[in-house]
Amino acid sequence: MSDHPRLSVCIANYNGMAVLDACLDSVRAQVGGIPVEILVHDDASDDGSAAHLRANHPDVVLIESAENVGFCVANNRMAERAKGDYLLLLNNDAALLPDALHTLMEEARRLGRPAILGLPQYDAAGGELVDIGSLFDPFLNPVPNLDPNRDEVGMVIGACLWIPKKLWKELGGFPEWFGSIAEDMYLCCRARLAGYAVRALPISGYRHWQGQSFGGGRLRENRLSTTLRRRALSERNKSFVMALIYPFPLFQLLFPLHLALLVLEGSALSLLKLDTRLFGEIYFACLKALWRERHRLIRLRVEIQAGKKIGIRKFWSVFGLMPHKLRMLVRYGVPRVS
Repeated sequence: MSDHPRLSVCIANYNGMAVLDACLDSVRAQVGGIPVEILVHDDASDDGSAAHLRANHPDVVLIESAENVGFCVANNRMAERAKGDYLLLLNNDAALLPDALHTLMEEARRLGRPAILGLPQYDAAGGELVDIGSLFDPFLNPVPNLDPNRDEVGMVIGACLWIPKKLWKELGGFPEWFGSIAEDMYLCCRARLAGYAVRALPISGYRHWQGQSFGGGRLRENRLSTTLRRRALSERNKSFVMALIYPFPLFQLLFPLHLALLVLEGSALSLLKLDTRLFGEIYFACLKALWRERHRLIRLRVEIQAGKKIGIRKFWSVFGLMPHKLRMLVRYGVPRVS
């Protein structure tokens, strides 16, 4: 680890003993000689992760939390401690390809202006390409981008997200009241609205054990599989981002439609599954959270929209018209929810 790092690699860890060593080894194996420091925030793991890090990875800056605080708080704490000019947020279940950091640093230098950058994501189990960043449908559902020639994307996944530390501070980092999930969507959407590029590079990449943290979130036996907790957090936090980021008149048009479709989707899924928990714990919980947080959302929306630097045409350039949930329903059927 460098005493004068150019880059701070920030790894949020909770019960990641099985994957931590591979993640850390992938950072140390990078080519290019970039001065790097590694920070790990251990989120009150009960699998011995912190003791393992102290004994086997003494070069790591270890931040131990007395209680489980979630992904947003963990990364905000590491960013505050980081000494580098750039931050790389890296999941504990991700492993970088050997030229990943060199690729990101070269692109940051080439651009010459602040930007959020990402790399191709490969499934660690099967090796297939998952995405080169994501685009959005009208209701802010991420749509995997597979076009290597696309210049900008809507978001890059927080499993491997590069951002200048000054830009992180300007944007305010992750909203800690999100807890986990869609914080990367929020950060990228806020950056784009403020006029900063969000780019996923077509070369190098990282391998990722998808769905390890919350379960689900991927195909199993050619069917979509998710969990109640993941779906609840996803619908709630995605709705928060829509409420904060969508500029007028898109907000006036699409947000009420989004809420109506949530009620319709929740009702239909509960009837199909004969499980009223689905509506109550995912969809109704989302509506309650929006109402409960309405004052915070209004205040933050005013702040974000006041800093808007792009018009609706530019904002909408990373969106498509086809609802992604409908496309996935036609292709894979009703998802399993456990």
